[in-house]
Amino acid sequence: MDGIGTRPETKAPDWRRVAAIATPLLLLSLLPLYATFGASAYEQRVIIVLGIDIMLVLSLNLFNGFTGVFSLGHVGFMALGAYGSAILSMPVAHKAINLPELPAWLAGVELGFLPSILTAGLLAAVVAVVIGLPVLRLSGHYVAVATLSFLVIVRVVLINATPFTRGSRTFFGTPAYTSVWWVYAWVLITIYIAWRILRSPYGRAMLAQREDRVAALAVGVNVLRTRMLPFVLSAFLTAVAGALWGHYILSFSPNAFYFTETFAIITMLVVGGMGSISGSVVGTVLIVLLTETLRELERGFDLGFVQVPPLYGLSQILMAVAFISVLIFRREGLLGNTEINFMRLFSKRERTADKNE
Repeated sequence: MDGIGTRPETKAPDWRRVAAIATPLLLLSLLPLYATFGASAYEQRVIIVLGIDIMLVLSLNLFNGFTGVFSLGHVGFMALGAYGSAILSMPVAHKAINLPELPAWLAGVELGFLPSILTAGLLAAVVAVVIGLPVLRLSGHYVAVATLSFLVIVRVVLINATPFTRGSRTFFGTPAYTSVWWVYAWVLITIYIAWRILRSPYGRAMLAQREDRVAALAVGVNVLRTRMLPFVLSAFLTAVAGALWGHYILSFSPNAFYFTETFAIITMLVVGGMGSISGSVVGTVLIVLLTETLRELERGFDLGFVQVPPLYGLSQILMAVAFISVLIFRREGLLGNTEINFMRLFSKRERTADKNE
């Protein structure tokens, strides 16, 4: 009877597990550190935009990759986050000039950066619940078409809600609150949320209905519920990313939240691997760096023996070729459904050290 009613002894955490968790965090922290202390203005911009893109791709992957239901309308939530946070955080004096027709109940509101971001995210989450209840009962390409319709509706509303958004004109006056540390703090939060959900019983239910919806229903999985949570969380995080983007760009229009941005995010997701958190990060880094490199080459360059003229549009063409190549030769993406296993890396180092002894 010894031991009955006593608490089991807690083991000290394995150093490999601690190192495996700390390594990706340290790698991500290098970017804001470099942006703060050693980067040029251009490099700072690339690092900040990269972090926001990682958030957008991870948020989309939280729904598309883990549930197997493809959404084409998540950029609509990004627009809600950008406009919502900008309106809520804009100083009252600036609202009187930039948004003179704004309703009185909103014209006198001025929130700080974090409250405005969270409020805009909650607004997107509420919209996601309203949209998700009918849409997530569908499957396959029907969901893609329905969410694409949502994106079109958001754009039409933004263009016609002139008192709130200035219509199709450029929206300006957004406070410049976004910094590289804000962005990467939210990147870490997004990664943690996706990681925890994926490794929870709820996440296993999501993966089960993704692989075989009928079999999941047969064992009692509530398909609508397992789709609703990631959809709402994804909308919230996408809106937060949109708010961070808006407070960094400062001026934007409804055209910034349409097909171009939608397919850019989908390209990063597909290239990295749907269903993989590591793939979302890797795919985003590769696409952003490749895009920035090609953008420099578009201006023309000199090879010494030949002068290459400006080739505007080259980056979009080559990105489309890369996207098609991935779909043909590696449909599951670079990492597929797998993750970068840092535990295995440190285990190999330990075995190598043991052999050397």
